[in-house]
Amino acid sequence: MAETRVQRPRRFLVCEPRHFTVQYAINPWMRPDAPVDVDLAQSQWQALIDAYRAHGHTVDAVDPVPGLPDMVFAANAAFVVGGRVFGSLFHAPERRPESLHYESWFRTAGYDVYRPLAVTEGEGDLVWTGRYVLAGTGFRTTPDAHREAQEFFGHPVITLTLVDPYFYHLDTALFVLDDDNIAYYPEAFSADSREVLRRLYPDAVLATRDDAMAFGLNSVSDGRHVFIAPQAEVLAERLATHGYDPVPVDLSELHKAGGGIKCCTQEIRS
Repeated sequence: MAETRVQRPRRFLVCEPRHFTVQYAINPWMRPDAPVDVDLAQSQWQALIDAYRAHGHTVDAVDPVPGLPDMVFAANAAFVVGGRVFGSLFHAPERRPESLHYESWFRTAGYDVYRPLAVTEGEGDLVWTGRYVLAGTGFRTTPDAHREAQEFFGHPVITLTLVDPYFYHLDTALFVLDDDNIAYYPEAFSADSREVLRRLYPDAVLATRDDAMAFGLNSVSDGRHVFIAPQAEVLAERLATHGYDPVPVDLSELHKAGGGIKCCTQEIRS
C-alpha cells in the first residue's frame, strides 16, 4: 500500500502572462517565428492559479511589464528561504530588467533583497530541500553564485552539473517531492552529479526522457499533491505509486518559451 503523504500549505508568487510572446531565443525550446496564442497562455496560467487556490495555497502576483515577455516565469527572479530573498542576475541581457520589478515587489512587501554578484537565476537553479540547497550549473547559474548563496543563507549548497541544453535549468530536470525525496531525470546530469543524487536520494522517483521533455519535472509538490504537466503520463503513474496525488495542469502554450508549472511559480518560504 502506498504511503500516505502530508500536504503543507504554500505561498506562491506569480506573474500573469499578459505580455507573453517568444521574441528571442535563449533556449532550445524558443522559436521566435512560431505563433503564440496569448489568450490560451493566460487561460492555462489561470487554471494553474485556480488549482493552487483550490488546494489551499496562497497566491500573490507581480504586475506584468510590457516588453518583458518572460516575466511570467516568476521562479527565475529570486530564491527565498526563511524570509530571506536572494535575488537574480540573469544570464540573458533580455531578461535582466525583470529582476528590478520583482525586487520592487519584495521590498514593498517588507523584504530585504540581496543582489548577487554572479549570474544566478533564482529557483530555476536553486532548489530548497528542507535541509540544504541543490544548485544547478552548466548553462545559466554559475558556481560562484552557489558560493554566494551558501554564504548568504548559511545552508550547505550541493552543486549539480547539467549537460543537456534542453534541461538548461535545474527545475526542468529535478523537483522536490517532500523533505525526504525528489524526482529527477538522470541523463540531464553529469556522471558525477548522477552519483551524488543516487547517494542522497536512493529511492528517488526517476523520469523518462519523454516525460522530462514534456516538462514533467518542472512540477510543484506540496508534499502530497504534485501539480504536473498532463503529458508526463509515466511520471504521474510512478508518483501515484509512491503515494502522491498528481494534479494535471496543461501549460503547453508556455512550453513554447521553455517554461512550465514550476517556472511560473516562485515559492515564498517564511
